[in-house]
Amino acid sequence: MADYVLGIDQSTQGTKALLFDGTGRLLERADLSHRQMVDSQGWVEHDPKEIYHNTIEVVKLLVEKAGINKSEIRTLGISNQRETAMVWDRHTGLPIYNAVVWQCARGAGICERLEAHGNGELVRSHTGLPLSPYFSAAKIAWVLENVEGAKEKAKRGELCCGTIDSWLVYKLTGGKEFRTDYSNASRTQMFNIKTLTWDPEVCGLFGIPLSCLAAVTDSNGYYGETDFDGFLEKPIPIRGVMGDSHGALFGQGCLTKGMTKATYGTGSSIMMNIGEQPVFSSKVVTSLAWGMDGNVTYVLEGNINYTGAVITWMKDDLKMISSPTETGSLAEQANPKDETYLVPAFSGLGAPYWDSDARGIFYGMSRTTGRAELVKAGLESIAYQITDVVRAMEEESGIAIGELRVDGGPTKNTYLMQFQSDMADIPVRIPPAEELSGIGAAYVAGLAMGLYERDTLFSGHKRTSFTPSMKLEERDKKYEGWKKAVSKALTR
Repeated sequence: MADYVLGIDQSTQGTKALLFDGTGRLLERADLSHRQMVDSQGWVEHDPKEIYHNTIEVVKLLVEKAGINKSEIRTLGISNQRETAMVWDRHTGLPIYNAVVWQCARGAGICERLEAHGNGELVRSHTGLPLSPYFSAAKIAWVLENVEGAKEKAKRGELCCGTIDSWLVYKLTGGKEFRTDYSNASRTQMFNIKTLTWDPEVCGLFGIPLSCLAAVTDSNGYYGETDFDGFLEKPIPIRGVMGDSHGALFGQGCLTKGMTKATYGTGSSIMMNIGEQPVFSSKVVTSLAWGMDGNVTYVLEGNINYTGAVITWMKDDLKMISSPTETGSLAEQANPKDETYLVPAFSGLGAPYWDSDARGIFYGMSRTTGRAELVKAGLESIAYQITDVVRAMEEESGIAIGELRVDGGPTKNTYLMQFQSDMADIPVRIPPAEELSGIGAAYVAGLAMGLYERDTLFSGHKRTSFTPSMKLEERDKKYEGWKKAVSKALTR
């Protein structure tokens, strides 16, 4: 009999199911997208019931595509869009409101209120995160403050306040388990990364009762069992849960101090493994990479709201391109002397600027700036933003980054990858597989079940490499222009 490992990556745009064999090789994948609900204020929501329905359906679709005996699936690992938060009724299992997506800044007023009362440094020193509507706490607080009766139900412990991983675990186990892992907990802005517990003082500031929060479990711990609503004849254990960026860090094999990866998705997460002790920073945030076998590993991380989403914006909203694949050729065709920059601060700027009021701009256009130049500016904005974070991490940690391991759809763009290497002035390495988030969570589950050996799991990964080729003078000029453009978008 075969020993298959199943991975589910529940991301911003959709839900992926991944099937791995007993050596960790990816055999098949299936995808289902879900609705993006954006209102006139730019607030972003997802339907949690749709996400769960798609999770069940995409597993069925995967098994059908792979043509396997589903009884040979041994375990499940889950990776998820992280700061996206939701609240549901503990007894009925029904959401009391849609999931508030990580991109949504509706909690800005709550963060401003706490900042005005002098609580910013307390929150940062306890959680490793600056007060920001980006994280889950302000989103959950908004739901409790704005949904009728929610605050009272929360006080009585009748609600579950969690992230998408805990929602899926709850639903997949038939409501038996309400758990999250250390990586997801550390991104909520409610978890004390020194005591490794939910922080009663910080939770109190946001008005979120501890009784409404999930049990925090090792990333390779036991999360109950699921048969996917009766699809499997026998339930399988859920043995891996990680936030998507943490899953990618693990899947990239960044298991030792100083190793760094960047995930190019709708937004981007740049993450550096800093080992067993936290390093606190004002430019990037401190989180947990994972907790395994009773020990935790820390990371520095910088998050960017709009990277791959810039390409989607140019295609769907500006109609500048009909396919993402056009961006590279247009960038090559553009006038190399054009000095146009795009600062995609459509919902503020994250690390290392932390300005939620910043707004997007094209800067430096001339009369000869045309479609190709604007597309080039959009594509290059991705690399500039990631370079900002890479430089901040080196400065804050005192660790020189020797290479940047990257993953995600935009890494197929050779123009972008070469420009990234040139701007960051370090080699960029791309693994053969794209979906590192789901791979990481599945690997964790397979290791937990004894199906994989860590020493052999990451060996033999052949990576495509890009090395810096731009002259120092040109690189400095371009980067200085970017910094000037950013200064025009910032409000503080």
